[in-house]
Amino acid sequence: MEPLRRTSVVRFGTFEVSFESGEVRKAGLRIRVQQQPLKLLQILLERPGEVVSREELRNRLWTNETFGDFDQAVNIAIGKLRSALGDSPDDPRYIETLPKRGYRFIAEVSVVDLDGRGSGPAPLNPEHPVLAVTSGDPNAGHQDSPLPAATELPAPKRRRWTARRTTFAATLGLALSIVAILLILYWVRRPIGIRSLAVLPLDNFSGDASQDYFADGMTDELITDLAQIRALRVVSRTSVMMYKGTRKPLPQIARELNVDAVVEGSVFRTGDEVRITAQLIQVPADKHLWAESYEGNERDALNVQNRVARAIADEIRIEVTPREQAALKTAKIINPEAYEAYLKGRYSWNLRTADGLKKSVEYFNEAIAKDPNYAVAYSGLADAYALLGDWQYAVIPAKEAMPKALSAARKALELDDSLGEAHASLAFCLEGFDWDFADADREFQRAVELSPGYATAHHWYAWHLSLMGRNKEAIAEMQKAVNLDPVSPVVNADLAELLLIAHLPDESIQQSRKTIEMNPGFAFAHNQLAQAYIEKQMFGEASAELQQAIRLAGNSPIFLANLARAYAGSNRKAEATALLNDLKKRSDPGSPLIAEIAMIYTALGEKDQAISWLEKGYEARFNPGVLERPSFDALRSDPRFQDLLHRIGLSQ
Repeated sequence: MEPLRRTSVVRFGTFEVSFESGEVRKAGLRIRVQQQPLKLLQILLERPGEVVSREELRNRLWTNETFGDFDQAVNIAIGKLRSALGDSPDDPRYIETLPKRGYRFIAEVSVVDLDGRGSGPAPLNPEHPVLAVTSGDPNAGHQDSPLPAATELPAPKRRRWTARRTTFAATLGLALSIVAILLILYWVRRPIGIRSLAVLPLDNFSGDASQDYFADGMTDELITDLAQIRALRVVSRTSVMMYKGTRKPLPQIARELNVDAVVEGSVFRTGDEVRITAQLIQVPADKHLWAESYEGNERDALNVQNRVARAIADEIRIEVTPREQAALKTAKIINPEAYEAYLKGRYSWNLRTADGLKKSVEYFNEAIAKDPNYAVAYSGLADAYALLGDWQYAVIPAKEAMPKALSAARKALELDDSLGEAHASLAFCLEGFDWDFADADREFQRAVELSPGYATAHHWYAWHLSLMGRNKEAIAEMQKAVNLDPVSPVVNADLAELLLIAHLPDESIQQSRKTIEMNPGFAFAHNQLAQAYIEKQMFGEASAELQQAIRLAGNSPIFLANLARAYAGSNRKAEATALLNDLKKRSDPGSPLIAEIAMIYTALGEKDQAISWLEKGYEARFNPGVLERPSFDALRSDPRFQDLLHRIGLSQ
């Protein structure tokens, strides 16, 4: 490649470098690159794929530096350049270091000259010459192989032969042209082997950290749109958000998420204008397939990201059904203020803390006040109340939270029956509070049908199947959730619990250890491992895991109840009783700890007390899923326990 002209613009990946203006842009957005790193980049781009020695760099850029100063200067410049490009020395995408030799630019490069002279691709390989058709003497250039003389025919026959030959040639040419066009179309539109995808958290390029919720919201919307395509596995939000701000190389992220491709990009918001920039990269080849920027105003923000989703679906050439095509093309005009409140609500809800859940209710209600017909805001409100009243968070009593969740879910579906997330929310409430298992089953199936890539629908449906005694199907459904949300600690820990409910303690232990290896600080994984140890009568190991869970997350009632069970199993009944009494003091009508207290009484062999507390749970409309826990296995043959199940609507 010849030295770059002053007017050259060089493109690689999503970057564009203008050496006339000294600007470097990423997907249309200008990024800052200092003068010396920019000059170094120009030298590397002059000879892509070739090694540029450190000596050459010294001669061209650092002629006055001493040897020691030069080494430091080039290392600093390379480091700054890599930082600007988001490159890694350990797993480079652009600049490769060859120890003791120099550097090499390894990405594919294209060049455009703005002065009109052009700069095309590299010369063709001489081993593969281009065939050309020439006019004039058909023997020109072929003197060594002259054409044989044609046999002379009478004039009429010669005309008929010529006509036939012309018709045949035209027909053959047309047929070959059609075949060539079909082959080209197939080659252009052939599937490119992408069946799984991760949308990494979009960067907030607005220069305002308070706009993080907006970038995260755009990420969520893009995931939701793409997850509608049944033939494409799109990694769930929980897993991809763990890579927010990470400097891990893309191939490593792709391996950890087990995907064929990743989408990365940014959101820029100023005033009422929004720009979304995205690029699609196939891994592990690190091949940039597509990059584009889309702009619009706040009212049109959802359509802007919707255009990104359609472009990605078109680029990967995945099979999209007519219903999915229609969903991707649906216009979404929104009230900007309602949408902003909704995004803040989802941002708070995703924190999964008591304060975050309560704050999300405020934001979802604000969104509804701004736009009373905003279906997804009602769906968000249903999710917020559902978790606030669930046993795992127990922020407010189920009798207060669940009717509100039910009402919000029904309103969402009244406004838009196509919301898979709202069907999942409704099913969760129907099962956990109304104990209407038949309708819950229909709603879960509808949720999975409408939103096949929604991991939470598969997650909650798995628990429903388990409650119905369909353990094999439940485990398979939870595996689907894990496949969509591979590094979610909650989903992985719940898979371990389903394995334990299915009386597969060894498999449960293996799954819990995998979850802990992935996220050592996740307390519930230690709690789950402890439950499996208790079933194996490994009480010392169980106590150690539970004490670790308590150190990580405090005195959670479920952790204390399981620790009491471990103490009871190892004949430390006094310590178990002390924990029981502590939980009874903490329990009150506003925040009942019914299931945990019943668990300890069961472990202590006091069945009458255990049944009595479960009856209190029945009156409080507790989530019947707690009865699946192996901790209640000792009660299953008791007629009173069977009667309780019958009244709830369950039979085992």
